[in-house]
Amino acid sequence: MNTRSLGAVGEVTEIGLGTWNIGSDWGDVSDETGRAAINAALDAGITFLDTADVYGDGRSEQHIADVLETRDAYDDVTVATKIGRRLTPHEADRYTEANLSEFLDRSRENLGVDTIDLVQLHCPPTDVYYEPETFGALDRFCEEGRLDHYGVSVERVEEGLKAIEYDGVETVQIIFNPFRQRPAELFFEQAKANDVGVIVRVPLASGLLTGALSKDTEFPENDHRSFNRDGEAFDVGETFAGVPFETGVEAADELAAIAPDDWSLATFTLRWILDHDAVSTVIPGSTNPDHIRSNVAAADKRSLSDAERAAVSDVYDTHIREHVHHRW
Repeated sequence: MNTRSLGAVGEVTEIGLGTWNIGSDWGDVSDETGRAAINAALDAGITFLDTADVYGDGRSEQHIADVLETRDAYDDVTVATKIGRRLTPHEADRYTEANLSEFLDRSRENLGVDTIDLVQLHCPPTDVYYEPETFGALDRFCEEGRLDHYGVSVERVEEGLKAIEYDGVETVQIIFNPFRQRPAELFFEQAKANDVGVIVRVPLASGLLTGALSKDTEFPENDHRSFNRDGEAFDVGETFAGVPFETGVEAADELAAIAPDDWSLATFTLRWILDHDAVSTVIPGSTNPDHIRSNVAAADKRSLSDAERAAVSDVYDTHIREHVHHRW
């Protein structure tokens, strides 16, 4: 698989693995299944793993540590985690050096390392981006050797644009897919100009862009696609990329008709994302080894044609834009 530069972090594979679903909020996933997913990703050549301290209260981080230790693969993989969402209440003035230091040390222990490759603020309130002291704390953590690099995970384009004004921010993680196209405007241009790595999360819109969901699909009560459809638990943009479910199913069906006959909708979607050269890596999550291997294979597909890209834009403008473009 090809690699791309993730800012100053280094080279990572174009397809990584997001590990939210092996930690929590995607129904019941056994420890064995979670570790098998990570092993499948590494076997497929993936060198970038993304996690967070709140994914299963550290469960996802611990699974990664178990697998990397068993395989003696710490030096072969870049691991990124996220901190900040453990704050209760989750408010900007609680993003203090003391709180972040506590979270950082907890993640270092969970991951079994002294120095974490990449630490990201985990979708903090917008006001945090206007607090230089927060980013100064991250600079000090780097100087102390507790992390190598830091970045941010954002909900909104405006937050990403503000974050890259700080010299120490090496990466921005953001939602981007055929249902969330706004980042491809000014944000990608600015990230590329500043040599900031872009990590794309929610690339398959919580399953909508796999083509496997229908309007009759039901989800377990402990799956965020059931309990967060209206943003009851966290930002609604994290669930189905903020698109109303029924609308998303209809739009996904139209996209599937555009894709080449021998491509899945997931393959078509991942290739569409990778055709944007500002993107460093894409982190679809899955607990199915076959799906993980299929996601990896998407990186080797040809680029989309002008006609295919135009058709994707038409679907977005017709069905999706009014729901998401102005919000994120």
